[in-house]
Amino acid sequence: MAKRKEENFFSPENAKRPRQEELEDFDKDGDEDECTVSFTNGTSTLTAAEVGIIESIHLRNFMCHSMLGPFKFGSNVNFVVGNNGSGKSAVLTALIVGLGGKAVATNRGSSLKGFVKDGQNSADITITLRNRGDDAYRANVYGDSIVVQQHISMDGSRSYKLKSETGAVVSTRKEELIAILDHFNIQVDNPVSILTQEMSKQFLQSKNEGDKYKFFMKATQLEQMKEDYSYIMETKERTKEQINQGEEVRLNEAEKKYKDIQDKLEKISQETNARAPECMALKADVTAKKRAYNEAEVLYNRSLNEYKALKKDDEQLCKRIEELKKSTDQSLEPERVERQKKICWLKDRVKALQDQENSINQEIEQFQQAIEKDKEEYTRIRGEELDVKHALNYNQRQLKELKDSKTDRLKRFGSHVPALLEAIDEAYRRGHFTHKPVGPLGACIHLRDPEHALAIESCLKGLLQAYCCHNHADERVLQALMKRFYPPGTSRPQIIVSEFRNEMYDVRHRAAHHPEFPTVLTALEIDNAVVANSLIDMRGIETVLLIKNNSVARAVMQFQKPPKNCREAFTADGDQVFAGRYYSSENTRPKFLSRDVDSEISDLENEVENKKAQIVNLQQHLSALEKDTKHNEDLLKRCQLHYKELKMKIRKSISEIRELENIEEHQSVDIATLEDEAQENKMKMKMVEKNMEQQKENLEHHKSLKVEAENKYDAIKLKINQLSELADPLKDELNLADAEVDNQKRGKRHYEEKQKEHLDTLNKKKRELDMKVKELEEKMSQARQICPERIEVKKSASILDKEINRLRQKIQAEHASHGDREEIMRQYQEARETYLDLDNKVRTLKRFIKLLEEIMTHRYKTYQQFRRCLTLRCKLYFDNLLSQRAYCGKMNFDHKNETLTISVQPGEGNKAAFNDMRALSGGERSFSTVCFILSLWSIAESPFRCLDEFDVYMDMVNRRIAMDMILKMADSQRFRQFILLTPQSMSSLPSSKLIRILRMSDPERGQTTLPFRPVTQEDDDN
Repeated sequence: MAKRKEENFFSPENAKRPRQEELEDFDKDGDEDECTVSFTNGTSTLTAAEVGIIESIHLRNFMCHSMLGPFKFGSNVNFVVGNNGSGKSAVLTALIVGLGGKAVATNRGSSLKGFVKDGQNSADITITLRNRGDDAYRANVYGDSIVVQQHISMDGSRSYKLKSETGAVVSTRKEELIAILDHFNIQVDNPVSILTQEMSKQFLQSKNEGDKYKFFMKATQLEQMKEDYSYIMETKERTKEQINQGEEVRLNEAEKKYKDIQDKLEKISQETNARAPECMALKADVTAKKRAYNEAEVLYNRSLNEYKALKKDDEQLCKRIEELKKSTDQSLEPERVERQKKICWLKDRVKALQDQENSINQEIEQFQQAIEKDKEEYTRIRGEELDVKHALNYNQRQLKELKDSKTDRLKRFGSHVPALLEAIDEAYRRGHFTHKPVGPLGACIHLRDPEHALAIESCLKGLLQAYCCHNHADERVLQALMKRFYPPGTSRPQIIVSEFRNEMYDVRHRAAHHPEFPTVLTALEIDNAVVANSLIDMRGIETVLLIKNNSVARAVMQFQKPPKNCREAFTADGDQVFAGRYYSSENTRPKFLSRDVDSEISDLENEVENKKAQIVNLQQHLSALEKDTKHNEDLLKRCQLHYKELKMKIRKSISEIRELENIEEHQSVDIATLEDEAQENKMKMKMVEKNMEQQKENLEHHKSLKVEAENKYDAIKLKINQLSELADPLKDELNLADAEVDNQKRGKRHYEEKQKEHLDTLNKKKRELDMKVKELEEKMSQARQICPERIEVKKSASILDKEINRLRQKIQAEHASHGDREEIMRQYQEARETYLDLDNKVRTLKRFIKLLEEIMTHRYKTYQQFRRCLTLRCKLYFDNLLSQRAYCGKMNFDHKNETLTISVQPGEGNKAAFNDMRALSGGERSFSTVCFILSLWSIAESPFRCLDEFDVYMDMVNRRIAMDMILKMADSQRFRQFILLTPQSMSSLPSSKLIRILRMSDPERGQTTLPFRPVTQEDDDN
């Protein structure tokens, strides 16, 4: 790849650019971390970036380009030059989209499907990120590089593949990509990290001071911090409201359990952190011992090679001396002539064999490439086959369940449900239950509109298979029955414990209302009040809207204020819509609530047949690839065998040539000189042999030290892994405790509402009692005015008895209607005692809230101080950059009104007045804007910066000054990567290994691959 890149990007005949030779050496070495050449007058000791920078990009069927790349970026400064339409902006757009950015952020389209080339079904983006050094992300999994592959379909959907350096797929989840970007601090939506052409033009032409302030806040991440603080304050207020409602005993127990588990987890985390420095020290010790061992091994091998060479020379000298002694008196002239002829013949033969070797080597490379390509295709098709088989198995299980549910609808909720319900009936008849459990809940509800089936299933999820029990005793009986039908290790339906009531809750004051769309509660026909109350408690179905159309749901929930009391909404496709989020459903058809079972069975049968046909086609393709691979491997083995034979023949011929050339004429050789040389050679051999013994002892010593250090490091690493394994179950237990806390809070709110109802009833009865007492006193007063003394009753005893009985019946009727007064008073006293206890607890919690408010006030002051520091640094960098052209400037930040005013004085000294940027010329405004962006670069953190057509409105003087400023900053920040896109020629750039230029040619009609042509002398002249 490096050789191909040199041929495409650079020209070896460029006389204007002396850095060409340096760039070629740089590409051949492939190690950018060791570059020391600076392209400014200053010297920098910073090294090249190790993590987060872009190593290469490859595009296929993206925008208007069939194939773009692959090509590599340098670790510091990269210029992408070319005329309009050559694909510069496409590279920047692909960088945003490929790293998970939205289509709107690119200013090139509102949907991802717009990036797919016309006439094609999909587009692919491949981005390679560097992952080296101590800050690498999961280096043991990904290696030195992370490959991000994104596949965009015509319908606007996209999928990810995160691969390691070797090409193995590590993950396909977007959450993993987000974790990688957070680890590298890559912000694709930050304009300072990636400033597109459209955003650059808008910013240059913008006259709004508020836009500049927003640009500053977003670039420095102050906007994100501000939003975080606002969210914390809102959460605090919500927590304060919840605290004001009081707490129950079970809630305190759940929170205590949560705190204990959290303390255990923190203790393990502290122990792990305490061992981390020891682990790092041992790791460094192991590395040092390995280095010392390797150095000792190199010295020993060097001496060993020297000893072998001396020994070989000694053998040749002894042999030569013997030959000269035997053939001193013979004439060797005819033999020398014959020897020369044979040498010439052997050289000709070696040349012919080498030509054959080169030809065979090319064939071997071709076969290897073909085999590698077939294996890659085989792996890909094999993966597709496994995916299709998994989908087929899932569809076949669904089909079996649907066919079983035709005879019994309850089997939709599980094959064991009918038998379980029979067991529940039998247990209820025997008196094992206080109240007969209700369930599954999905069988107790009915849809008013069948089109809402998938939406309601997505909302209720596992609650459709849940059961309701009156108390915990009934729950234990039901759990025992479930064990008979659900084997260990399989999931069981959820059991909801709540007191059974004959009337449904009155939710009119807290339910969502919309004139067009129903809630889940109103969309269902629920005959059983227990089922309705359970769904209200567990899911809040009175606050969830059902909106069939996806776009309408977004408009209602996100583009305008959601209806009162509405928390979320579901669409007919099962998508979940919040005020600020949207989650797509994974299911395409309802499983429990659908009425047209035959239609679903027919659709699933067709889908199963299609999957089977697809598997057959994939298997045929795999068989063809196996045959092709085997055929190529056979041919490769033949070529390799032939190649080895040629190598042996060449070595044999060269050895014969050397032996013939080493033969000397015996008459011209002094045997005594050779004997002295042999004696001296033996002395050297003894010295080298003695040195080898010392180095061998040193090597064994370092080896023992290395093994000891490795054993210590493995032991401490094993301890840390054991602590991590102990922490995992505690984390799970912590999550369960957290869920228990939430459940107790919901129960507390429920009983508080019941308490409020009892208090209201009690107050009402007290008011009625006071009115009756007052009315009695008035009647008695009126009676005394008529007759001061009581009149004796003259009725008979039987008549009085009848009246007494009638009054007793009336009193009993009043008691039955309004309740016994003594019972009501007793309930009032209990409620009052409970209220006082909760009031005491609430006071304690309010003091905690006050302390939390003080902490948040301190943190907000720290945030303001941090904002002032960033503002001051930005001003200092801006003034310093303007002064390079004898400009002066002011930056006024109004944090209250959220505005940023920039004034620039292009004149000298005090001769010119400060002007707003709108009064400057195009070049001056562009230069000032570049200074502003560079000042933001100096205070913002990101591994790379991308700038598109930064010099579009500059003249030559401003462009040269801005370019020098950018290069100077890049030299001082070699740990960051700079990617600059411009249509201008870069012939005036200084020589450096840190600068890389990618020049793009204009695409021709019918072109399928965007060519990169080298920068030549003629290009610069033109």
